[in-house]
Amino acid sequence: MIEYLLVLLGAAIPWLEIALVIPVAIVTGLNPVLVVLVAFIGNMITIFPLIIGFDKLKQWLMKKQNNNSKRSARARKLWDKYGLPGMLLLGPILIGSHIAAFIGMTLGASKQATMTWSIISIAGWSLVFGLVTALGFDLFVQT
Repeated sequence: MIEYLLVLLGAAIPWLEIALVIPVAIVTGLNPVLVVLVAFIGNMITIFPLIIGFDKLKQWLMKKQNNNSKRSARARKLWDKYGLPGMLLLGPILIGSHIAAFIGMTLGASKQATMTWSIISIAGWSLVFGLVTALGFDLFVQT
């Protein structure tokens, strides 16, 4: 039980997120279906407040952060090329889902669109990471 709580917490932390937490949890022997579900919930637990409280968070971060970071530049390129759906679909593997959602809203995306595409992206990537890890690990063990 504590292992799944750690999955939930790990998936909620920006930069750890689902891309790292899901494969590690499955490789350690946890149930892939539960890992994917718990990691999805954990990541969404922190995405929802980020989107809902965006305005206050934006003001706070703009005071603290340099806007010319490498991640911001990469996110801007994603936005220019693919728009909100592309940024949020590629975000978990390129810049992180939290950063992708925040930058998408900074660049003018609505909260509703950001929420919808975040759910689609995080659910999709959770399934991909879970399936690839479970199948890949099973293939590795069987040989």
